[in-house]
Amino acid sequence: MKARAPTHAGMAADTAEIVDNPASANRGASATWAVQARGLRCQHGEQAVITALDLALAPGQLVGVFGTNGSGKTTLLQTLAGILPAGGGSLDLLGQPLATARTRIGYVAQTVPEGAFGRIDAASFVAAAWQGERWGLGLRRAAERRQATQQALHRVQAQHLAARPMAALSGGERQRVCIAQALVNPVRLLLLDEPLSNLDPRSQQGVLALVRRLCDAQQLAVMLSAHDINPLLPVMDQVLYLAAGRGRIGTVDAVVNAASLTELYGLPMAVARHDGYVFIHPARGFMPEASPHGDHSHSHSHSHSQRRGQPQAQAAHGSDVSPAPAEGGVRDNPPGAVEPSGGRP
Repeated sequence: MKARAPTHAGMAADTAEIVDNPASANRGASATWAVQARGLRCQHGEQAVITALDLALAPGQLVGVFGTNGSGKTTLLQTLAGILPAGGGSLDLLGQPLATARTRIGYVAQTVPEGAFGRIDAASFVAAAWQGERWGLGLRRAAERRQATQQALHRVQAQHLAARPMAALSGGERQRVCIAQALVNPVRLLLLDEPLSNLDPRSQQGVLALVRRLCDAQQLAVMLSAHDINPLLPVMDQVLYLAAGRGRIGTVDAVVNAASLTELYGLPMAVARHDGYVFIHPARGFMPEASPHGDHSHSHSHSHSQRRGQPQAQAAHGSDVSPAPAEGGVRDNPPGAVEPSGGRP
């Protein structure tokens, strides 16, 4: 599988040096992080999927999450959402412990069980999540719920879908409504698990433009996992690549190179570039598949880009997660704009 890398002027070389502790450049700024994890252990049941993740994500950042089978993408997002308990380490979200911050975190699952929508319309679907941490509704609060529902649909440009049955919506329309449900409460961190799956290219671009606009206009922090990196290249700030229980976060040139991926996977990896495309593959033979634990099964190639001018998501050296330094990749298109997946010339 191929991924097209943007070719920005001044982008660093593939052999970018890995710094010992990039977090040191942001000491004293911890209050700004939407996600701050140290030694985070993510597990599904008794099985550890990610062993010791250090990372920080700033408000307004869009981070793509990628990896092979069983690498822990879904498990990580569900841990950050509070669906799965952390197996160890420390985790602060929006400057608070997870238990306190949960009401300000929105999560969109990868799949919805067959028949789950029934005959419910889009507005009712969104409204069902309003203040879901409280018991009951009460007639006196019905007006508040209705207003919150209308505002959430407006934020994703789906007001016209309010009265339509969820089962009758297209994939792109349904994904917008699902994001609206995640935004019906005043969230500051949005976690999207494979939101582009089964969407045509136009719908993918529409969803990504929406997410980029939410980051820029409302300073939402977003983590988004995906199969194909190509559509995300024009819009994401950083990428988190997971493999073999570890993770590396940074820019395309800092992460997607033979030395970095060989260290991450623990086997020789090769990265080929041609006509702006990046091809990732084992240097010899086939890549071994990990046993999936709460994660879907896929194996694919990735390449990644970065925006300049925001604090970087980070991973500290010395644990199972290796950090990647910032490079000079710049997203030149205006907020919310999404170019074709071929990237920028």
